[in-house]
Amino acid sequence: MEHPRPSGGSRRRPRQDRAAASSIRAASDAASASGELSPYQHFTRAQWSALRENTPDPLKPGEPERLRSLNDRLDFREVDEVYLPLSRLLALHVAASQKLFRGRSRFFGTRDGKVPFIIGIAGSVAVGKSTTARVLQALLAGWPDMPRVDLVTTDGFLFSKAMLERDGLMDRKGFPESYDLPALRRFLHDVKAGKPRVAAPVYSHLVYDVVPGEHVIVDRPDILIFEGLNVLQPARLPRDGKAIPFVSDFFDFSIYVDADEDVLQRWYLARFMTLRQTTFRDPRSHFHRYSELTEQQAIETATSIWTRINLVNLRENILPTRQRADLILRKGEGHRVEEVMLRKL
Repeated sequence: MEHPRPSGGSRRRPRQDRAAASSIRAASDAASASGELSPYQHFTRAQWSALRENTPDPLKPGEPERLRSLNDRLDFREVDEVYLPLSRLLALHVAASQKLFRGRSRFFGTRDGKVPFIIGIAGSVAVGKSTTARVLQALLAGWPDMPRVDLVTTDGFLFSKAMLERDGLMDRKGFPESYDLPALRRFLHDVKAGKPRVAAPVYSHLVYDVVPGEHVIVDRPDILIFEGLNVLQPARLPRDGKAIPFVSDFFDFSIYVDADEDVLQRWYLARFMTLRQTTFRDPRSHFHRYSELTEQQAIETATSIWTRINLVNLRENILPTRQRADLILRKGEGHRVEEVMLRKL
């Protein structure tokens, strides 16, 4: 499927062109002035926002509230200034990928089917990966030719709660060893190969477990967004000539959503306290026992979980993969993206 530039017309606006070019020059000048060599081009929020040009916003009133995760921030200003420029950039990458695919098909004389463009999204617990994934899905599906955009998370590829309890890994849930990595890689392999009706397991955050017998079907979409904590994690080195692919080997573009540790901890605590008053009150919830804690006990419990589990996972497994991303969204207080770093070609 062809993906033309998502613009409001066929002509570019000269003033917006100049603003975008000025933003790129400013970002380059700032990097040069610092004297630092970096594989990334750095953009302030204002510089990045100027790259939106005249890309239309397909979201309807009320959609940002529907797309955002619990305690996350997403409004039309965030969409306009951060995610619309990103959707425009992704449109260019998808178009270039499709052009290369057609060229290779002609070169080899093959007639292969459609190959989905896969976008990987990584980052810490509570950083807002799910919000980023959902808003990008909505924006990309709103392009003029209405491409089909599917979204799958790595949660469904976690080992079952029973298996994690048996192996003493419940406190390592979300760490690389808690996932069925061969199944995850098979899923991405089949999607990337253009296989029809590839099944991904479904996860329930309510019961904190994979739902037996339930699957989401991915049937040759134009774009697949694949979101999870450790999607940029490298595999072990090959042994005996048997290479194990990285999950990210299947990605055409990767995004890391970033924030400082102390900010992430505050967001996690705020989310925990909200869940304590909502989802945790459901008797079916795996965390129902936390709904009966006092406020002080809840704060202490959430702080302990963050420090013992999520912070360790962030430092050991997630944060070290940040520099493998094609693009980094750097958030400040209030879940507001303040800086964008784009890997240089």
